[in-house]
Amino acid sequence: MISERCLADIRTLDDWKTKQPELRRQLQEMLGLWPMPERTPLQPVITGKLEQEDFTVEKLHFQASPQLYVTANLYLPKKQAKLAPGILYACGHSRGMTNGVSLGGKTAYQHHGAWFARNGYVCLVIDMLQYGEIPGVHRGTYSEKMWWWNSCGYTPAGVEAWFGIRALDYLCARPEVDPKRIGMTGRSGGGSYSWTVAALDDRVKVVAPVAGITDLEDQIVNDRVDTHCDCMFYLNTARWDFAQVAALIAPRPLLIANSDKDKHFSLEGVTRLHEKVRHIYALSGAVNNLGLLITEGPHADTQELQLPVFGWFNRFLKGEQPVIEMAAKKFFAPQQLRVFDELPADAVNANIQSLFVPRGKSLTADEVKQQRGSLLATLKEKSFGGWPAEDLPLAPKPAFSVERDGLKFSAWDFTSQHDVSLRLYFLESADGKPAETVALHVLDPVTWAYWLIPVRAGFGDELKEELQGATNLPPPKPTSLTSVTRELTQKSVVLAFIAPRGVGLTAWSGGEKRLTQIRRRFMLLGQTLDGMRVWDIRRAVQMIHFVREGDKARVELRAAGAMSSHAQLAALFEPGVRKLEVEMWREPKDGGGDYLNFDKFLDAKAVAELNAAAMLR
Repeated sequence: MISERCLADIRTLDDWKTKQPELRRQLQEMLGLWPMPERTPLQPVITGKLEQEDFTVEKLHFQASPQLYVTANLYLPKKQAKLAPGILYACGHSRGMTNGVSLGGKTAYQHHGAWFARNGYVCLVIDMLQYGEIPGVHRGTYSEKMWWWNSCGYTPAGVEAWFGIRALDYLCARPEVDPKRIGMTGRSGGGSYSWTVAALDDRVKVVAPVAGITDLEDQIVNDRVDTHCDCMFYLNTARWDFAQVAALIAPRPLLIANSDKDKHFSLEGVTRLHEKVRHIYALSGAVNNLGLLITEGPHADTQELQLPVFGWFNRFLKGEQPVIEMAAKKFFAPQQLRVFDELPADAVNANIQSLFVPRGKSLTADEVKQQRGSLLATLKEKSFGGWPAEDLPLAPKPAFSVERDGLKFSAWDFTSQHDVSLRLYFLESADGKPAETVALHVLDPVTWAYWLIPVRAGFGDELKEELQGATNLPPPKPTSLTSVTRELTQKSVVLAFIAPRGVGLTAWSGGEKRLTQIRRRFMLLGQTLDGMRVWDIRRAVQMIHFVREGDKARVELRAAGAMSSHAQLAALFEPGVRKLEVEMWREPKDGGGDYLNFDKFLDAKAVAELNAAAMLR
């Protein structure tokens, strides 16, 4: 299990020091930040200032990348005689809307910036992508059906991490700031971004994320993922648990803060994560640098959470532990903190999901041929790393077999992966003659229903289980089966049918919303539903060779819609497939399959060339 493997191979400090650089690189890759984007000029602009008795607020924006704007407020203490420690504050999901205008989450979290400035810190409060003054998109897979993000290797968590890294560039360059004393905090979404930025950037010396992390078990088993948008998650190519992100902060001072009744991050998940991270701090001899703060209450920005966080930074950035008598309070109407009077026309924030992660270069036919081995190895590692071991037993079991009117209809159940059992159907002539071809039809929800309609005309008794979940099917006609069996009389062929997971007998209940959340669980496991359907097709091909071991038949794959790309990818890894009858490849944006990171390495043309070369052999 992923959770059991998490940090389990780290037994000594040398183990950790050896593995840490590669773990950090993997996190960059899973955020779409490998290689790291170019650090182009920030082009900061201060658009206004606000004055209070003991602090000043500068309203500003900078460009994390060209035309990718970050809006922020910089809180500066007055009467500061020496360089001040700096705090980067990342905002959570607060809309900050006034009269239909987005003012940014910084307006809701202004009391944090004010407290830090009033207590001798320079604090930069940055808006997030989703709820900045120039709104972007966080909820691509959550509610916008942007499954193509997976194929691009894109997650808005990467943009938020990049915002934070570039914000550190700005903060550390300010003449008022001591760049050797930088802390970072934030709550909810801002807590999550604090984890990733601090894990990637050692300039952050002290960290106090609030309500921004739990473990993988909590996310998947306890349904926390259902409450989170995509900005909370890296694309889990390396199949991590979240403690690995937290551990990358060691041995720097880290305060893990949460409430005991937080609906997004459970007490149990947070404490399990803390236990694993504590192991790394113990190896580093830095247990005193790790804190766990649990307060009573819900997912809310409470004073009980705020004060210990303030104290944590006082202790580790200032070397002070005074009694905190000052509460954090707001000083400004939201409109006062607005950076832009008019939004820049060249901003790419709303479309950054299409620009952030570069696509791989298109390969020539010769390059595809020469690189076949490495391309398939890369696909298995970066797109299909969630596939089970190749030697997983099929565990085949005959489901039924019947002969009627010169036809033989049979089915086998087999194990696609642990706890995933599928059924493979065969329809053939009852004469027992060897067939030249087995045509494997890959069924989606629509073609599953179209298949059931004619086949139940001849074999309704055998399909009782399948028909239980099928509604609104027209009544069978005596001649219906002819449309399926006509090919049997014309060719030496066996017709086979497979419904990959989530189709037919394994279809999930709960409607479109529930299917969305199931698909997002696959993502957290370092898979996609479509990627695992490719595996299911592979296993069906292997089952054909098992069932018809003495047959000379070759396998043809037939599919339509999104199943077409699944079939083409399955064929790459199954040398027994000798022919493809599929529709044109659909891009994920057009309803095709989504596979982790696929667009970084391959495209439809390369897949077609790889298959064509294999089938000529």
